[in-house]
This record gives sequence, structure tokens and C-alpha cells, in this order.
Amino acid sequence: MATILSGASFGAAMIAAGFYNPAVVISQLRFENWHMVQAFLAATASSIAYYAISDRAGHSKLAPRASSPIGLFATYDGNIVGGALLGAGMALSGSCPGTLFAQMAAGVHTGFYALAGAVAGGVLWTGVLAPQVARSRERAGSKPETVTVNEYLGVSKPAAMLLYEAGFAAVIVATTLWTPRFPGTKMSGALGGFLISLSQLASIATRGSMIGISGSYGELGGLLWATLTGDKTSKPKSYPNVLFAVSAGAGALLLTKLFPAFVEAPAYEVAPPVAVLGGALMVVGARMAGGCTSGHGISGISLLSTSSLITIATTFAAGFVVASLVY
Repeated sequence: MATILSGASFGAAMIAAGFYNPAVVISQLRFENWHMVQAFLAATASSIAYYAISDRAGHSKLAPRASSPIGLFATYDGNIVGGALLGAGMALSGSCPGTLFAQMAAGVHTGFYALAGAVAGGVLWTGVLAPQVARSRERAGSKPETVTVNEYLGVSKPAAMLLYEAGFAAVIVATTLWTPRFPGTKMSGALGGFLISLSQLASIATRGSMIGISGSYGELGGLLWATLTGDKTSKPKSYPNVLFAVSAGAGALLLTKLFPAFVEAPAYEVAPPVAVLGGALMVVGARMAGGCTSGHGISGISLLSTSSLITIATTFAAGFVVASLVY
């Protein structure tokens, strides 16, 4: 029940924040509008506060995210390559692994095509690419490394958290004051991000863990690969991420039915082949990097994970290049 509630609140918040429109993602990656970054930073800043309180109270011990080496050139090579694929896929599809559920709930066709690509990407990763990456990592002797930003900077954890909070607040305030609000949204990006963070609060309070959605495609991909090939080793033993994702879709759909005004503004539609390709790329990238904009971004950065910071920086850099070339 805890997973269902946190997932449903996540999906509903995505609708309320306006992420049913693929143009929100595309315009952000082109840096034409800052709604997405405002929401992202507000959700992450709130998550830092929730994490600090939970850690101080001894409620749950949340571990930072480790690096995702793939045995090519560096400890963080999987975060760099995976982050780039994630950003390219987001730019093409106008979606994130989580926002496509809000798109589908609002009846935006792009979300359905992106989901088809995402499921295909999950199968491709689980059945083909993940074993190859494992062999490459073993040959190179690469092992995951867990280093936090405060350790790199040589400062205390509270000091790093305050540095993040101050930086995020500065960006939110500056972009709110001096850039236009995204057309058709019912609230500011910052308020939307705070609503998204409430699903994080619910997850920490009830499950003792943070949110993340790209793992659902890995679980579903493993199930489909096992069904198609008979390879029982790829079949997951449980499906907590799928449950979270389905609950996110249900929460998003419920809000659209109760308050249709949230989705009354017209949404941009991405060409179906582009949305499918983008969905596949972003899921392959997210699984290679070990997380997406929710798992690495909102959750991982709030845990001061160096791997998350590298992944998300690469995501936005690659996304900017691809979005600028394609749109």
C-alpha cells in the first residue's frame, strides 16, 4: 500500500505540474523555458530536507548511489554514457521515464509511443546489453564506487546540503523572476516541484526508501525477455518498481478525471517514430547509468551522490545538443 500511495501521489503531482505536455521537456532542454528545472530543483531541495530530517531522527539510513562503471574509460563511464543516452532520448521523445505516465493519463499520444519504446528499451537492456556490460566491467576490473559530493569537496554533509539548497534556491528565484512562465501551466515550476517532492516524503516515511521509476522498465524487460526466450535467470523475483509506475499512471489518471482543468491546455505531439526511438534510448541510458531524472536526479542528488550529479549533468548537456538539432 505504501508503494501505491507514493506512486499515485507522484503521478498526480506530474499532472498538476504540467508535465503531461512534451513541450515542457523539449523547451527546457533547449533552455527556452525553465519550468522543468524549477520543478526539478524544488523537488530535489525538498528531498534534501526530508533526507536530513530522516537521517537525523534515525528513521531510515538511505545510502548514496554508487557509480555505474561499464569498463570503457573511467569509474563513472556508465553514468556519462548512460546519462547522454537518457538526455538524447528525453529530447527526442519530450518525455522522461516518469512523465510519460502523465502524458498517457492526459491522452497525449506521445506518451503511448514513448512507453512502447521504453518497454523495448527495457527488453534490449535486460536481455542483450546488460550481460555485455557485465562482461566488459569484469574484463576491465571496474567496480562501483560510492563517493559523495561532500567527500570530494572535503566538507561536512550539512555544509554540502546547505550549499546545494542555496544554489537551487538562487536558480529558482532568478528564473522565476526573469524568465516567462510556461504557457498553459496552472502553477509555477517551483510549486509543482514541491508537490512532486511530497511523493518523496511519503516514500521515505512509509517505505524507508526514495523514489525512482526507471527500474520498472528493467523489471518489465526482464519479465518479457524471460517469457520470449525461456531464460529464467532474467525474470525478476518481485516488481516493486512496476507497482510504483502503475500507481503513478493511476494517480495521474485520477487527477485528470477529478480536475480536467489541469490538462485543458493543448499539448505538443512528437512524431511517433521519434517518440519510440526516444523512449528506447532514455530507458537504455537510465538503466546503464543506474537511474533517471527521478532516481538519480530528485533522489540521488539529494543524497549527495557524485554519480547522480555526473549523470544528470550529462543528461542535460546531451539533451541540449539533441533538442537543439532536432527541434
